[in-house]
Amino acid sequence: MTSLKAMEKKGQPTGSSRYGVPARRRLVLVLNIVTVLALFSVMTSLFIPSGITIAEGAMLTAFALTLPWLSIGLWNSVIGLVLDRRHGAEAAAHVTPALVRIRGDEPITARVAVIMPLRNEDPDASIARLRRLETEMARSPWAGRFSFHVLSDTDDAGIALREEARVAQWRAARPNARIHYRRRTDNSGFKAGNIAEFLHSPEGESDFFLPLDADSEMGAETVCRLIRVMQVSPEVGMLQSLVTGLPSRSFFTRAFQFGMRHGMRSYTLGSAWWQGDCGPNWGHNVLIRTAPFKEHCMLPVLPGRGPLSGPILSHDQVEAVLIRRAGYEVRVMAEESESFEENPPSLVDFIRRELRWMNGNLQYFSLLGMKGLKPVSRIQLVLAILMYVSAPAWMAFILIGAGLAGTVDQMSAVPLGPGLALFATLMTLSLSPKIMGLAQVLAVPERSAAYGGRPRVIAGGTIELFFSMLIAPIVAMGLTRFAIGLLFGQRIGWNAQQRSRARLGWDEAARVLWPQTLAGLTLTLWLATMVPWALIFGAPVLLSLTGAIPIAVISTLPRLSRWSMQHGLFDIPEDRTQTAQDKTAVQANTA
Repeated sequence: MTSLKAMEKKGQPTGSSRYGVPARRRLVLVLNIVTVLALFSVMTSLFIPSGITIAEGAMLTAFALTLPWLSIGLWNSVIGLVLDRRHGAEAAAHVTPALVRIRGDEPITARVAVIMPLRNEDPDASIARLRRLETEMARSPWAGRFSFHVLSDTDDAGIALREEARVAQWRAARPNARIHYRRRTDNSGFKAGNIAEFLHSPEGESDFFLPLDADSEMGAETVCRLIRVMQVSPEVGMLQSLVTGLPSRSFFTRAFQFGMRHGMRSYTLGSAWWQGDCGPNWGHNVLIRTAPFKEHCMLPVLPGRGPLSGPILSHDQVEAVLIRRAGYEVRVMAEESESFEENPPSLVDFIRRELRWMNGNLQYFSLLGMKGLKPVSRIQLVLAILMYVSAPAWMAFILIGAGLAGTVDQMSAVPLGPGLALFATLMTLSLSPKIMGLAQVLAVPERSAAYGGRPRVIAGGTIELFFSMLIAPIVAMGLTRFAIGLLFGQRIGWNAQQRSRARLGWDEAARVLWPQTLAGLTLTLWLATMVPWALIFGAPVLLSLTGAIPIAVISTLPRLSRWSMQHGLFDIPEDRTQTAQDKTAVQANTA
């Protein structure tokens, strides 16, 4: 097969120009419309014979709201798998042609500011990550092109003192490096406001800037690759790297990031195929062109006094659509590299993070009417909204369905076989990104070996799929409860996330997850009383909600976590690399 580099040298079109992004977008649009209409038609057909009541109409409306996100996940991951099998290692360059413009040894000529906004985070762990990148860069010929900035919004005096001390130690150890620390006295504009103030300060003068979260980590090789691509691609305003999870010790985190890694691999590649120059921004581990960002991406303060007003919480995708509106491309490097993040250590911490993202994404309702946005950019904002509308809609669908299940006429009117088949189809579709990602690994022996071999991949994938089905209703109920709170003015602030813990306590799990437990017990009692055989049909959801507290606690137990590590369950390639390095170090010390 002729390589993409060879094609480019010969003057042949590559990537998006060869196949036409507009045609891809039309195809994806048709696929999703057909899928949504087909699923909705099947569901509607179950109710039509006896006539659709008001309750059934509400149930169908809720069902319809869950379908776009379900469908786009299916087709993105299917397309990603096809691209991977067809193009292999060149798949990322196929969807982002700028990647073939570099050899990999070009000099770094741009001025790059690497920034880490912090707010009441653990300064030991976060600043150490930034320091590791600076140390790697210091070994390269390009160290003088970089500056490193800790941007503190911390309002805890004790944590702020520790931040200052860690930066002072860093400066003392690296006197020739450009290391800066600045602290604001308020949190206006949240993270986006912090970055905006920095960029408009003298220290913010740069050609590109690279934001890292407190839990982010990047290797010098990946950073330089992003910079080299951006240097020869003046049309690109943002270049987002694919972010994967760091090695973890918690069973919950290991399972979560194992599934997330496989799902994101296929999903991101497939979405990049049709999004093209309207790619994603996840707010960190992304290289951004400074001048157009300063000019075009300063976020508005949303008018009003409700929970969806004020500073924008989920700033990332808004910045992406604004810089695209200004004529700059937003691209994604849809390949695994040294670009990592830590994932929440427990189910409770994961839900807390989701609540902030939900509040932020729902603010996009006010931005859909912005003038000049590209059609794909508007679709991205709509999908971001539907991502968090679908969870409450799904719970509404389940609760209304449970209520109708207690009606004799309803149960006799709905055919059992087609209903069960549709349920199985929906569950499969919801897991399709992870299934396609696992298929990518299993199809290539070298990839499977990096995860410990095919049997271990299959075992980890099977258990993770079951685990994700188990926790999904718990998360959906948490989001539903928060969505109801938003209707009554509840809002969320910008507080530090819990990024590490030895284990989750029963008391904390009970305080957070009692609504899920109560809902599960109530639903179980209702179905057991009114239609006992439906308990089999509803078992996955009932087991999840009723067991929310023990599921959350047990998934963080140190003994279970140690067991998963000892047996290599949910191992990612970095886990196995680290294990090999540790063994080598032990052998060297012994010798």
